[in-house]
Amino acid sequence: QGSAMLSNFLAMVVPAGENLAESEFVGTWQVEDTGGRSFNITLLPSGTAEATRAGEGMNGTWAEEDRSAVITWDTGWTTKITRTGDAYVKTAYDETATTPTNTSAAEKIG
Repeated sequence: QGSAMLSNFLAMVVPAGENLAESEFVGTWQVEDTGGRSFNITLLPSGTAEATRAGEGMNGTWAEEDRSAVITWDTGWTTKITRTGDAYVKTAYDETATTPTNTSAAEKIG
C-alpha cells in the first residue's frame, strides 16, 4: 500500500510524460556564445540547468519540447538545444528576440 501511495504522490508532483531522467538531453553540452567562445551547459534530471559562460554562473530550468531542450535562464534569455538528424544545434534568444540571437553546434560531452 505504501508504494501505491508513493506512486500516486509522484504522479501528482511529476507532470505526465515528463520524466527528464530518461531524456536524451540530460547531461553536459559544449556550445558557443555570441563571441564564438566555448562554454558548457549542464541539464540535470531535476529540470534545472547550469552554465558557466566567461566565468558567469547561469542558472535556469528546462523542459523537453518537440525534439528540443528549452532552457529558460534567470538572465531572461532562452536557449534551445535541438536534435537535427544525427546532430544537435543550440539557438539562443535574448529577452526580446523572435529570431535566434546566436546559433552554434551543440555537442554532448558528458
